[in-house]
Amino acid sequence: MSKPNQEQEKTYYTAEELQEFKELILKKIDEAKRNLELLQAAVANDGNDVTDTSPTYKNMEDGRSVLSKEENAKLAMRQQKFIKDLENALIRIENRTYGICRVTGKLIPRERLLIVPHATTTVEGKEIESKRKH
Repeated sequence: MSKPNQEQEKTYYTAEELQEFKELILKKIDEAKRNLELLQAAVANDGNDVTDTSPTYKNMEDGRSVLSKEENAKLAMRQQKFIKDLENALIRIENRTYGICRVTGKLIPRERLLIVPHATTTVEGKEIESKRKH
């Protein structure tokens, strides 16, 4: 006989649990901002390296450099969105609405929030949303 999942019965996270999530999110924001700085530096780098003296090699590399800059720019945009999503999660923590599915109103399982701390839906809520879009 399996025992019921305690988190399914809860309707909110305690102040201590919210603090734990907040610390996790703040660490993720710091890491994401460092990654964003690296990506922005890669995009800003024009590829003119003093040690590169081979014009033939430089010409072959130019196409790859442009593609790489486009990829880095896309990654930087995704990283900015991720940071914004994490910052929004901090606001939900302050409002004490963090961890509550915006679709079903159920508590998002702790395991899901530890993996995706900016999640706003349960897996069930995400499936409901997906069906509505189709």
